[in-house]
Amino acid sequence: MTQAPLPFLDLKAQQARIAVDLRRRIDAVLAHCQFVLGPEVAELETALAAYCGAAHCVSVSSGTDALQIALMAEQIGRGDAVFLPAFTYTATAEVPLVLGATPVFVDVDPATFQIDPAALRTRIAEVRAAGKLTPRAVIGVDLFGQPADWPAIAQIAAEEGLFTLDDCAQSFGATLHGRKLGAAADATATSFFPSKPFGAYGDGGALFTESADRAALYRSLRTHGEGTTRYEVLRTGMNGRLDTLQAAVLLSKLTVFPEELDARARIAAAYDARLGNAVTIPARVPDSESAWAIYAILVPDSAARTRLQDNLRAQGIPTAIYYPRPLHLQPAYAGAHDGAALPISEDLAGRILALPIHPDLTDADVDRVCTAVLASV
Repeated sequence: MTQAPLPFLDLKAQQARIAVDLRRRIDAVLAHCQFVLGPEVAELETALAAYCGAAHCVSVSSGTDALQIALMAEQIGRGDAVFLPAFTYTATAEVPLVLGATPVFVDVDPATFQIDPAALRTRIAEVRAAGKLTPRAVIGVDLFGQPADWPAIAQIAAEEGLFTLDDCAQSFGATLHGRKLGAAADATATSFFPSKPFGAYGDGGALFTESADRAALYRSLRTHGEGTTRYEVLRTGMNGRLDTLQAAVLLSKLTVFPEELDARARIAAAYDARLGNAVTIPARVPDSESAWAIYAILVPDSAARTRLQDNLRAQGIPTAIYYPRPLHLQPAYAGAHDGAALPISEDLAGRILALPIHPDLTDADVDRVCTAVLASV
């Protein structure tokens, strides 16, 4: 008997678990009709800042807009170099280019996939030696749910005079050295895209900072650069506000978020136990807890990955490739890249494969995935 396909992400199951509170929250917004910057937005910002231990939270319209607002606030633009990992999603790199700055791609750690501090030092030195760009910022990405090496990044940034921006789009809820991500960098940006561990029912994002001045500037920039009144325009800004309905959804989801993180961790541990002798399972960042947005294994080469994907697909098990091509090899960034070799990012792109991981996978589902993988490698 053919088994039903497994969902890679099951938002319907999650919605069923929070249905009563979710309906209450949405109905409240429909009743007061403050659909832009309604009371739920401020409530969410307070709750999220408290959750991750940050002094300030400013909600915005997407994770990409969060990155852009953070760099706009630092007046980063033409002639500036922004250092970031080559192995990540395009949003991290496109924002500097939109602002006229140049993304400088850095290779990653082969085990954790996070930006390599040693490679970062080398790339900064290369840019300074070339003399064409001014190093201004480093964006560390907490990839797949795990934190980047923020103590090392912060030390390098302090020595080099760089602004630090944590792209925490995949890792809200993760911890490093016993503290939630949100205050490890000068600013932290996250995304509430529906597929994220803490996702809305549409686009959304947030910025976290310890600086009251930065938080005030972020609020101005997200609302067309306005000042103390709506029609006082102090600077060039953007339309980057979070919808009230999305804030309501996120407030409801926050009630179950801790237990969902626990479920993701249990599933990751189960995968580890079953698959560790057959494929390369995710390495752990020391003294951290992952949000497990993605559980990515490594296989020997791209041909082995294709065979594995095909076999799993035939058994109704979805997979995904994050990412099939590193950013420095993407056509959009060919003109910005200085030609530096980034072999680890290129190697990972040919061998990585993500398995389903979400809080509503049952033990039987996990067993089904593991059995299929073991039979296919």
